Amino acid sequence: MSDTPLTLTYDRGTVVITGGPTGFDYNTLPGVLFDPRTSTQRAQGRYYRAIVEHILREKLPYTDAARGWDNKPTGWKLNAVRQPRPYQLEAVAKWAEGGRRGVVVMPTGTGKTFTAFLCIEKVGRPTLVVTPKIDLMVQWAREMEQSFGVEVGMVGAGVFEYRPLTVTTYDSAYIHLEKWANRFGLVIFDECHHLPGPSYAEAANAGLAPFRLGLTATLERSDGAEDLLPALIGPTAYRLDITDVAGEFLAPYEARRMFVELTPQEEERYRTCREQYRQFVSDRGISMSGPDGFRRFLFEASKSPEGWQAARAFREQKRIMQAPAGKFALLTTLLARHATDRVLIFTADNATVYHIARAYLVPAMTNQTRPKERKAILEKFHSGEYSVVVTCQVLNEGVDVPAANVGIVLSGTGSTTENVQRLGRILRKYGDKQAILYEVITRGTAEEFVSDRRRQHRAFQ
Repeated sequence: MSDTPLTLTYDRGTVVITGGPTGFDYNTLPGVLFDPRTSTQRAQGRYYRAIVEHILREKLPYTDAARGWDNKPTGWKLNAVRQPRPYQLEAVAKWAEGGRRGVVVMPTGTGKTFTAFLCIEKVGRPTLVVTPKIDLMVQWAREMEQSFGVEVGMVGAGVFEYRPLTVTTYDSAYIHLEKWANRFGLVIFDECHHLPGPSYAEAANAGLAPFRLGLTATLERSDGAEDLLPALIGPTAYRLDITDVAGEFLAPYEARRMFVELTPQEEERYRTCREQYRQFVSDRGISMSGPDGFRRFLFEASKSPEGWQAARAFREQKRIMQAPAGKFALLTTLLARHATDRVLIFTADNATVYHIARAYLVPAMTNQTRPKERKAILEKFHSGEYSVVVTCQVLNEGVDVPAANVGIVLSGTGSTTENVQRLGRILRKYGDKQAILYEVITRGTAEEFVSDRRRQHRAFQ
């Protein structure tokens, strides 16, 4: 090999390196491995920045044909309508100090989106924002156009338009990563606790963006996979807790646990079903607390009539625990108590959502609710035409419902993330509101343990 400049090119989410001084050891470059399929030296896109920094440190001549964005500042400026809060400026400063890489953890309602806008203005490079849902993609695009006064592209929901400022979803980012991964100097992962999933992580692995920002109100995951975020985005640069800003920048709040009892008939049925499925699990040596416990239970249950009975027993005891008669009686009381408030009711499943919607004549929002209907429901809730909305998981994250001041968690998972997200839905400042989150628990059932697990966060201590 003759002495030639190192050349970086982009290929389907990777950086390919060729050339270099005679005898150059490519293994000295971060993340570079030999690809025997193509007889080339390549690295995942996320190593692009580290590779360039290494080349510059070693003063090696090189040609960069991998970067697909203009490296000149864009000159984007935020309009002066909104002034940043002190903690937002601190978050941007900490993120910048960390090399313009890292995760910013801030509660719902404290302005994570505007903090991201400040980062976009500071970096001044073409930017891609990745969101979990179509609703959020549209919301981000609308707010960016209003804040920067430029057209914003969208990729998702049948729209395929890239611009220097573009918003997409995690699903679309994964599907189309080869087309965008070298176009943007800054990538922002909204609700970045979703990113460590096997396919979603590829959006971070493939992207060349040297500047990265993760946003979330709930960093921790039940599987501990948040430990992957420093490699994908960067370390946690700034963290603000709900308790730090409640009453000043967020509404003051109270979190109350309320208990209901099973009727004698419900308790007998609950115990019988629980014993039936637990006996099946015990006989086959299945640990339901293990990472694959439930999956193995379903696999074993599918093999025999006895297994099918155990699976039905599992579903029935869970239904009794999550939706006993006592919860609906208490719900009636709470709705009467808060007749003049804006109330969000959260459940663990769609069936309970629709039962409540029919029984109390309130609008329901589930994953089956079309975007146009969701928008209409939220507008009427905000205006006061609707005072109650019942949902399963649709409103857990990202969607603004500032008028809501009462949350009623009738049932849910043991996820701390989900619980904090539900609390966050009622914390946005709106007039002089006082927020209350009720958590309704069936006493003497596994739901008490589930409740203890999901309350392991400072916001509930």
